[in-house]
Amino acid sequence: MTEPILPRIRPEIAALAPYRQGKQAGPDAFKLSSNENPFEPLPSVLEALAHTTPINRYPDATATRLRERLAARYGVDLDQVHVASGSVAILYQLVQAAASVGDEVVYAWRSFEAYPGLPLVAGATGVPIPLSADARHDLDAMADAVTDRTRAVLLCTPNNPTGPIITADEFTAFVARVPADVLIILDEAYAEFVTAEDAVDGLGARVFEDHPNVVVLRTFSKAYGLAGLRVGYAIGHAKVLDAARATGIPLSVTAAAETAAIASLDAEGELLDRVAVIVERRTALVTALRAQGWEVPDSQANFVWLPTGDRTDEIAAAFLAADIVVRPFSGDGIRISVGEEPSIDRVLHVASTVR
Repeated sequence: MTEPILPRIRPEIAALAPYRQGKQAGPDAFKLSSNENPFEPLPSVLEALAHTTPINRYPDATATRLRERLAARYGVDLDQVHVASGSVAILYQLVQAAASVGDEVVYAWRSFEAYPGLPLVAGATGVPIPLSADARHDLDAMADAVTDRTRAVLLCTPNNPTGPIITADEFTAFVARVPADVLIILDEAYAEFVTAEDAVDGLGARVFEDHPNVVVLRTFSKAYGLAGLRVGYAIGHAKVLDAARATGIPLSVTAAAETAAIASLDAEGELLDRVAVIVERRTALVTALRAQGWEVPDSQANFVWLPTGDRTDEIAAAFLAADIVVRPFSGDGIRISVGEEPSIDRVLHVASTVR
């Protein structure tokens, strides 16, 4: 049969692998591949969802009620808050707005899996900078990589998938080295799980006030347990966020997502109690894995990293055979989300057998 003639696609896009989601789990397996919150939504959140705007009506295109809550929370103007369908959507919007053909986007690697595709889709060139030996951002090397072609720098803290933070002092020194007309995106999707006192806190420190080129990203997917509803937000200079709003897909944040996010803010105390439980499990998991001889980085997120190198696929298969779905990165390592309490012992058992 003759192959049909297809529309012309940019070669770099045709060669770009689609985003790979963490493998789905069977009914008896623990799904520890996507950094999801293992707890069910709070009853108050479910109750709020029951009274969501009817689905035959369009949502508020700018999620005004949620933006008002976040603006009041962080003491900023309404137009300094942008809401989209997950913080990853805002990443795409900002890079699209800042970079194009001939431009460069600097990011650490290995880091969030979506980063390499962001500049490519925009027509720009990605500049990946290897992590340091302790699986952290090498900010000196990243600053050295900034040129007159650089339009954006992506910083992920805690770093996904390895877990370590960027400290406040490191971030301050880095920003001082980067030209003020280069966009710095501080991706803090896992900020609520951070317990390290020296960690950068882009919103608490209000870094966007002294540095208008800094935008801070947060999400309701992880700590707040709303991954299935897709809602994230950015805080930054209004004109920078206007650029993100201009490149965004209209009406992408549903009324259900906005309602659930507001209800989650109302119930934040209960949710942060759950975060504390996850942090306790993370600490126990890291301690036990290190006792087995694994070189586990200091994770400040809701996952841990096993640097399994060439054995990654083999070890991931061993976890899967034990009904534990993890996230392997071939030739590099395995990310294991901190999940339900019973999953911890099973993870440790498998890890001990493949060490």
